[in-house]
Amino acid sequence: MPSTPRPLRKLGFLTIGLFDAADPGRGHESTLEIIELGERLGFDSAWLRHRHLQYGISSPVAVLAAASQRTRRIQLGTAVTPLGWENPLRLAEDLATVDVLSGGRLNPGVSVGPPTHFDQVKGALYPDTADAEDFGFERVRRLLDLVRGKPASDFSGVKGFEVFSDVVQPHSPGLGQRMWYGGGSLRSARWAGEHGMNLLTSSVVKVEDTGGVDGPPDFARIQLSLIREFRALHPDGEAARVSHGLVVIPTDSASPAQRAKYAEYAARRLPRTASPQGPARQLFAPDLVGTSAELAERLSAHAAFREVDEVAFALPFTFEHEDYVQILTDMATKLGPALGWRPAG
Repeated sequence: MPSTPRPLRKLGFLTIGLFDAADPGRGHESTLEIIELGERLGFDSAWLRHRHLQYGISSPVAVLAAASQRTRRIQLGTAVTPLGWENPLRLAEDLATVDVLSGGRLNPGVSVGPPTHFDQVKGALYPDTADAEDFGFERVRRLLDLVRGKPASDFSGVKGFEVFSDVVQPHSPGLGQRMWYGGGSLRSARWAGEHGMNLLTSSVVKVEDTGGVDGPPDFARIQLSLIREFRALHPDGEAARVSHGLVVIPTDSASPAQRAKYAEYAARRLPRTASPQGPARQLFAPDLVGTSAELAERLSAHAAFREVDEVAFALPFTFEHEDYVQILTDMATKLGPALGWRPAG
């Protein structure tokens, strides 16, 4: 472990963009306004998470296309796109298109595995091929190859009056280096490192091996092992990019009512952090709530956080627009500087 934490170089945030089913436009507009606010505050990145068949953003790539036309500098990412819902070829076209529209600011994050509630949705998603679909890393490999310019067809040239390419169009050369994998297991960390991706960590890890250590599993040390395994296998070694993604809620300028709401939110979610959850043995990190000075102290003592210099702090999913404005403002003006970050110009 480094003797001191790495100064924070890039500050980002993550949201799922909730909306009212009776008025979805207002919720989507709120998300776009939050991204615009993030740019004004100097944030380096804004990330959207997929929410399929829920009242959150189902198509982050489309929303980020809109955000690309309302911003000029801030990086735009997905954290993450579950590839079980996607066709890699079509997704590669959409990602390249938005990257071109944004001027090379897109950072797609992906993950693998069967779609959530697959038995209930497979009839609509894969009515003829559900039993044959491969939801493993091969899906990521296909996407990477297509984004990085490998042929998608064995034909290119002119046919009639039309010109055809054998690679995905538009091709955005830098996009292949801005592909992220959202991983919470050693297997995922290893695969991402071996294939030259960047690594998104979050507030969830998989408890796989205690290493003979007695007592409850330590979230930070498990996450630290993933980061080190990833970098050990990545072509860039210690320079390989890792982004940290805990739920962090600064309260410096919050009203008493907001502070009470934030504390209650974290308290309701705390029991799930005591032990691994479910058959997958997922371990959740506690949400961090407090003043920026308190949060900076806690983060600086976090074994995994000490190894990174990029973050995409997750915004709580059920708060109001004005809460996000307060949280992001405190992040940019109080917490970020306390961690060594300086706002982008």
